[in-house]
Amino acid sequence: MRGDQVRDLMTEKVFTLRPQDDLMALYDLMDTKHIRHVPIVDRDKDLVGLVTHRDFTRSALGTEEAPLSLQREMLGRRKIREIMATEIETVEPDEDLRAAAELLIENKIGCLPVVEGTHLVGILTESDFVRHYVKSH
Repeated sequence: MRGDQVRDLMTEKVFTLRPQDDLMALYDLMDTKHIRHVPIVDRDKDLVGLVTHRDFTRSALGTEEAPLSLQREMLGRRKIREIMATEIETVEPDEDLRAAAELLIENKIGCLPVVEGTHLVGILTESDFVRHYVKSH
């Protein structure tokens, strides 16, 4: 790999939301930015949770066949804190990139929020590894 630390491959510009935001904001962010992982942060940008696209579809939408207007209304009433994961694997920017990749594979997860202490500074995703591979080959 280009470098041997997480900071060499992580995405620094991370789209985040807050626990009190509604699920409609989450849906809109994932849809417009084409992202599958949204770190949830508090006012100080400390990581407090994570929502993946899979989490969102599984717990927010359910299997109900409701009209779109009703679905949007239901999403507007529910808060991110209701569905976010709070037990999250994270890495630090100076961690070994290979170890981070192994963590993704072993835990069958698609992203690792990158933190300094509890402060979110980036995100490392499977897409970052694929993008690097395509650029270097």
